[in-house]
Amino acid sequence: MTLAGPLLGPPLQTTLPLRLAAPVPGWELTADVCVVGSGVAGLCVALHARAAGLSVAVVTKVEVDDGSTRWAQGGIAAVLADTDTPDAHAADTETAGVGLCEPAAVHALVTEGPDRLRELMAWGAAFDRGADGRLLLTREGGHHADRIVHAGGDATGAEVQRALHAAVTADPGITLVEHAMVLDLLTDAAGRAAGVTLHVLGEGTSDGVGAVRARAVVLATGGMGQVYAATTNPSVSTGDGVALGLRAGAVATDLEFVQFHPTALYLGPDSRGQQPLVSEALRGEGALLRDAAGERFMVGVHPLAELAPRDVVAKAITRVQLRDGTDHVFLDARHVEGLAERFPTIVARCREAGVDPVTDLVPVTPAAHYASGGLVTDLAGRTTVPGLYACGEVACTGVHGANRLASNSLLEGLVFAGRIGASLAAELPAPGPVPPPAAHLDGLLDPAARGRLTATMSARVGALRSGAGLVVAAGELAAVAGLLGTAEPGVAGWEATDLLTVATALTAAAGAREETRGCHWREDHPEADDAWRVHLDVRLLPNGSLQLTPRPVGTPPEVHW
Repeated sequence: MTLAGPLLGPPLQTTLPLRLAAPVPGWELTADVCVVGSGVAGLCVALHARAAGLSVAVVTKVEVDDGSTRWAQGGIAAVLADTDTPDAHAADTETAGVGLCEPAAVHALVTEGPDRLRELMAWGAAFDRGADGRLLLTREGGHHADRIVHAGGDATGAEVQRALHAAVTADPGITLVEHAMVLDLLTDAAGRAAGVTLHVLGEGTSDGVGAVRARAVVLATGGMGQVYAATTNPSVSTGDGVALGLRAGAVATDLEFVQFHPTALYLGPDSRGQQPLVSEALRGEGALLRDAAGERFMVGVHPLAELAPRDVVAKAITRVQLRDGTDHVFLDARHVEGLAERFPTIVARCREAGVDPVTDLVPVTPAAHYASGGLVTDLAGRTTVPGLYACGEVACTGVHGANRLASNSLLEGLVFAGRIGASLAAELPAPGPVPPPAAHLDGLLDPAARGRLTATMSARVGALRSGAGLVVAAGELAAVAGLLGTAEPGVAGWEATDLLTVATALTAAAGAREETRGCHWREDHPEADDAWRVHLDVRLLPNGSLQLTPRPVGTPPEVHW
């Protein structure tokens, strides 16, 4: 097919809010840099900013250690073995990304990653080592070399979060603002980011709305998995950063590429929200996938079988489930030596659900896991809005392409946090005058509509997609958008509205991309198409509609600041 013209048709007509309804801020805090999010990306940015002598306010939605990082059971990929090379890591990354990775971003990731991992260890993170004191390296899906470091077997994220939390709390130049939901971007008279409005439970006025004024804002808010009925993401992952960025005029890209983790623990047909993850590290150690008859089904699907890239495994599981009319398959780890000792978190969670992986087959199913797309950035982490950076899952640096390679996510946070830190040290301007924020008292979605939204996304925009289903989903989301009104300002309404914004943008991109590539699977267009080797940039226009623009791979985003 051929893409005609600069746009994929006219702007989409669903009208989305340009601000979240909220009262005028009743209190203020000032810092050089405002970091929104407290996972690996946000905390590393904060530490780098402090190394540059800048004061930092870290705003986090719950408590500092409650984000997605702590749940990461997989490890961190980095070239540490003499038998491995950055080129080999890049090749595996680009293979998983199916033609949409940005080579310059991948090069930065694989060449700078080892030093950033060593820096993380210097900040106090302890990774698993052998009797000789050397780091233990293992392999996960899509990798052709042992290059994954772990902590506590399956508790890498928890160890990384612990070390970073200790480092930031020990620094008096970092102010932590917990239990705070970010609302909208503040800008100065020239349109540059100058802080955020936010809601802190019990802070200041009775409604808790305030502002952090800063010379730069870094969004590190994580993912948007809660847009689906079932996800491995924590409850705070409601797409707040992408929604804020879109409302502020930033460009998002590749939103259609949502990775579904192949093996979430299946808890039954009525389970909703965050589902326990069963790490592919088990498959890296020999666990096998079986159907209801006990037969392996990954043999012959891909040369790496159970260790194929995640999109391949998730699709294969979904096909088996459709074939057999069931909603789960089984992971067989009974023969993995030292299972309970090596993977204590997974084994304990399975046992809580009534399944013992040491003796039983574990029921698993794909669940929304990771957003490869997000707010588009350059190699310094800068978005298309001056003064606004993005890092981690909320960002799209181009390293993941159409599907993230296992254990590249924590690595991306480490590498690009360092690059943002260098940018902040080099080019942070003096603050300009900021017009006083005004109250916005309409345009919120009733939280009661959230279930309708997430059910639509899971049914029509999940691991299995079709043109007809996406049309239905777009219509349903437009109907939900028609319910935007005068809901009472509060976390539930703000989250529902953010979810509507990212769901609408994601569905629009999925409907426009008429091919199957990476973790975007279209039944009606089952093959990849070279004409679609483009990123789909999404903008929220001043009239509240969305506009999609294709951008060829290798063409950098328009970042002019």
